[in-house]
Amino acid sequence: MPLPFTDRADADLSACVDMMRGGSKTFFAASRLLPPRIRAASIALYAFCRVADDMVDEGQSIELGLAVLGDRLDRIYAGRPLDLVEDRALAVVVHRHQLPRHLLDALLDGFAWDGQDRRYETLEDLHGYAARVAGSVGAMMCWIMGPQQAVTLARACELGVAMQLTNIARDVGDDARIGRLYLPMQWMREEGLDPQAWLSRPDASAAVKRVIARLLDEADRLYRQSHAGIAELPRDCRSAILAARLIYAEIGHHLRRSGLDSVNRRAVVPTSRKLGLLAWSWLRSGWVYAERHPPQPLAGIAYLVDQCQISAEKQMADLQGFPNRAMPQRIEWVFDLLERREIDRRDRSIH
Repeated sequence: MPLPFTDRADADLSACVDMMRGGSKTFFAASRLLPPRIRAASIALYAFCRVADDMVDEGQSIELGLAVLGDRLDRIYAGRPLDLVEDRALAVVVHRHQLPRHLLDALLDGFAWDGQDRRYETLEDLHGYAARVAGSVGAMMCWIMGPQQAVTLARACELGVAMQLTNIARDVGDDARIGRLYLPMQWMREEGLDPQAWLSRPDASAAVKRVIARLLDEADRLYRQSHAGIAELPRDCRSAILAARLIYAEIGHHLRRSGLDSVNRRAVVPTSRKLGLLAWSWLRSGWVYAERHPPQPLAGIAYLVDQCQISAEKQMADLQGFPNRAMPQRIEWVFDLLERREIDRRDRSIH
């Protein structure tokens, strides 16, 4: 069993912050709005995901890299992580939050698809890829924050998918230059483009810009659909997730304003605009409401949500055996329960 947070764990998490600062600037900015009880876990999760991505992308063998990562996860879930900063930190998160293993396995599946240079014929095919590399991360963040209901997890997955579609639209040129193509090939052919011919000589033609615009439209649809899920999160977590949603959506808005040319240049949201959106998110997060009739989730994320429900039911069954737990586990469980009840009480008093 992994050890609870200790002085060494705090040092590991500080090292993870340094990793994150050099990675996703959007994630780093939004994470500053997370409460301390969640921020440490999110940092540890992000650090492992980033290291895993780099390991697969930069390693000599995709298969070997994935095998090593699978073994590292086996050790983490067995409570015997390798003596690596990111592994030790993730082991604490897994222990404290009972993070379902299938979400991390889905992420590795997405990395494997990248290593295979897969192409995606339809939007639904692309949803399946985005569910693995980003929807899984959205579900993990949601799980760590507390809500484990299917509808909330579905909205979190869809937010991750929307962010990944934005990434794809922004990075069309960068991806093409390393031989990768994520735009739905069906859409490209509908615009008179031959996907393989375009990939060999990528250009920012009007046709490919229309495909990029269509992808951004789908991302915006998912941003809207996922928005109501923020209201189901603990109140002290909402502003950070709203900020991430607004900043990522702004990438798409900036790309549109600059003419949809993501082949020759990369859309970047100015720091001043990010700061403005962070402030707006902090002010606006209390005014996000859940939907009475939530839409059906994307087909591509269904398996992630279904497996999460199985994990949640198993946890509830395990709680029935609470008296058989060791004393430290009982104390940790009681404090976690009291914390969640206090958050629920505050939310009810406000509403």
